[in-house]
Amino acid sequence: MTISDRDIARRMATATALARECAALALEHRRDPARMNVQAKGRRDFVTAADLAVERLIRERISREFPGDGFLGEEGGGASAPLLWVVDPIDGTNNFARGLPSFAVSIAFCVDGRPVVGAIAEPVTGAIYTARKGGGSFRDEAPIRVSDVGALDQAMIEYGYAERRPVADNLDLARRLLDAGCDVRQVGSAALGLARVAEGCLDAYCELHLNSWDVLAGMLLVEEAGGRFSDFLAGDGMTRGNSVLAATPGLVDDLKRVTGL
Repeated sequence: MTISDRDIARRMATATALARECAALALEHRRDPARMNVQAKGRRDFVTAADLAVERLIRERISREFPGDGFLGEEGGGASAPLLWVVDPIDGTNNFARGLPSFAVSIAFCVDGRPVVGAIAEPVTGAIYTARKGGGSFRDEAPIRVSDVGALDQAMIEYGYAERRPVADNLDLARRLLDAGCDVRQVGSAALGLARVAEGCLDAYCELHLNSWDVLAGMLLVEEAGGRFSDFLAGDGMTRGNSVLAATPGLVDDLKRVTGL
């Protein structure tokens, strides 16, 4: 589908403003324990009143400003569409619910199944990461780039635990990274992990399975910051999810060999 630069710019401005507004809303909920209302969706999978409130705010704003666009959110679902917003209202809900600082609001806008706008807000620091296809990646409007690290034994890598994959497979992925000499971290927010790769604080991110709302804004950030990303959208990754490998150009081939991703 053809969409004008002006229309993409409008959606970029909306995504950025919403990310900032939703970060503030999430913090309001966290400051008032009575508003948290933490509920289990499954094993080690939780939702809070803030997740629902943030997604509702984004969905309503998008519906009003861009009524022809589709919407796919972690909590409320949705369906694929030529013009599609893909949203994780709070990525890192477990951290958020326990008072830990690593959580984010992730918003992507896609055209024909590919992200062209991305915004990730880190509420605790107030940072806003943004990217536009062909326009670069930014933190608080300052350009960011991936690191130039090219050796596995010098690399700091975030490894996400994929609940939908067997424990043995997750442990094997961690073992492979450690055996290769990588400094492995696990923070608990894929969106923030990918933003950290884009700004060069981390050198790679890998996980055996993630959903599109966890990934697409960060995917665009990494690519526009000069990084490399696995073919996440292959095999209906938009609706079914996929494995993820994001890395600096100097690490990607070695990491593909080590991880099999």
